[in-house]
Amino acid sequence: MDVTTLPVVGSLLHAGADLLTVLTDGLAPVAGAAAAALAVVLVTLAVRTALVPLAVLQVRAERDRRRLAPQIAALRRRYGSDTRRLQEALQRLYTSEHVSPLAGCLPVLAQAPVLSLVYTLFTHASVAGVANTLLDATLVGIPLGHTLLAVLAGPLWTHAWVVLVLLGVLAVTVELSRRAGSRWNPVDAPAPGTPGGGTAAAVARWVPFVSVAFAAVVPLAATLYVVTSAVWTLGERAVLRRLVR
Repeated sequence: MDVTTLPVVGSLLHAGADLLTVLTDGLAPVAGAAAAALAVVLVTLAVRTALVPLAVLQVRAERDRRRLAPQIAALRRRYGSDTRRLQEALQRLYTSEHVSPLAGCLPVLAQAPVLSLVYTLFTHASVAGVANTLLDATLVGIPLGHTLLAVLAGPLWTHAWVVLVLLGVLAVTVELSRRAGSRWNPVDAPAPGTPGGGTAAAVARWVPFVSVAFAAVVPLAATLYVVTSAVWTLGERAVLRRLVR
């Protein structure tokens, strides 16, 4: 079954396609063939602007974890590799201090539907039974519906540098965000010297780069969304960590 024909999904996709088409037409005199790509970037920025209140909650949650750092460290020393009891103790601590450990995930969760919408719009030839003209949009000759693998496997392989540059920017941004997060809130993962800490530290080191792997296998439009969002997050977090109390 084609998900784009489902009543609610189809309506959302149709509205999203109309929005991107209007933006593309408006940007065409300035951006030319890259108008659709710029439209995706502008939509991403609009979404991230709307989610600033959630980002504020995220930074406040980081501050709470910094405040609780000594108690969290003590619990980790006490329970060692007993993960179940450690998690139960951490949950009791968060509850007693009125801290939500899920607050840091809110911006990511809130963006998931929008990213899914962008992904779907650039992977279906039709939307709600109507031909999807967004698939004709390109960035430096690469259709926004192409993945890196599709580019490398076809005649457009000489343009693959565009996607590789985007992935490079994303990787650098992820690393800078990871380092800033480690300096700001070093209690998020056990230290390598604690029981199980070496594994946890290695996981914490590489998990953020999952977004780079994801961006490499989705359509170019979705890659643009992920890269733009990551760069926004890096700058936003740096500002909010100075301003939010």
